[in-house]
Amino acid sequence: MKKVLYIIIPLALIAIVVIKLKSNKEIVKGKVYQYDKEQAIHVQVDTIKSELIGAEFAYSGTFEPNKETKLSAEIQGKINDVLVDVGTVVTKGQSLIQLDNSLLKLQLQSAEVQVEGLEADVKRFTVLANADAVQGVQLEKAELGLKSAKVQRATLLEQINKTTIKAPFNGVVTAKLTEEGAFAAPGVPLLQITDISVLKFTVNVSENDLSSFQLNQTFSINADAYSDVLLSGKATMIGSKANMGSSFPVQFIVSNTSDLKIKSGMFGKVNLKSDNQKSGIIIPSSAIIGSSSQPQVYKVKNGKAVLHNITIAQKIKNKTVVSKGLVEGDVIVTNGFINLFDDANVTVK
Repeated sequence: MKKVLYIIIPLALIAIVVIKLKSNKEIVKGKVYQYDKEQAIHVQVDTIKSELIGAEFAYSGTFEPNKETKLSAEIQGKINDVLVDVGTVVTKGQSLIQLDNSLLKLQLQSAEVQVEGLEADVKRFTVLANADAVQGVQLEKAELGLKSAKVQRATLLEQINKTTIKAPFNGVVTAKLTEEGAFAAPGVPLLQITDISVLKFTVNVSENDLSSFQLNQTFSINADAYSDVLLSGKATMIGSKANMGSSFPVQFIVSNTSDLKIKSGMFGKVNLKSDNQKSGIIIPSSAIIGSSSQPQVYKVKNGKAVLHNITIAQKIKNKTVVSKGLVEGDVIVTNGFINLFDDANVTVK
């Protein structure tokens, strides 16, 4: 009898556990949301119509400084004084950093004493040589010694001059990389000077639109932060090699406003107008999904959303010109992409 109980009790416990687990599974399954793929998804759509394109369009780009450099010392020395700080407006030739030159000045005094003595020797030997009191070779040696001393003096003056680091052009101090008491050496950056009175503006354009730009041609440019301020930019560079995105860089030179409103790193647009208007397919950019290399849209057909590949010709602000993949009369999804998938049932709001 005991042997039978030993067998029945474990089996009963196992059965109870299995029943409990199955019951818990049913409870959890009932609480978890089960998405019904057959359920229709509410979407907003737009019917494709041909529109005139090419009348006016813009390319986005970035402003960069025309001049920017990091200054370093040409000779070694301890930094005695940093005369500017970040944000200081400087002019060409203005003193920015002063290195210790006390030892060089002492050497200069020694060189000047040597020059003075050699000049006296040359005068004395000149008088004696004219009177045939000394040989001419002694006068020549004195003259050569004087020339050497003058070169040494000029070298020391140039070294002393280089202990004062000056601004190479008008600009603003945009980085301070050292402090008083630090040691300066050639190649070690100390300050960064940026000139934003003149800016570079660079955009990337497709190969089809590259012909719209000509060197030295003037275009209207504005910064996104100051859309009401129109700037004039001259095309100075048209790229000869495509970048990773198969587009070509076009660069402009732009004069900043008098109060230097436009800063380096700001975004902007170059505006173009075309006399050659043509009809084409334009859709909202928000309707496009997928990657830039394989853009796609959802077409609505017989109550279903079907993914279709498209080819993008160009972008105009918040709209996109499609050259292949859509025709007039197609219905595409423009909103309601949550839970949307290929061949999903949809209802139009």
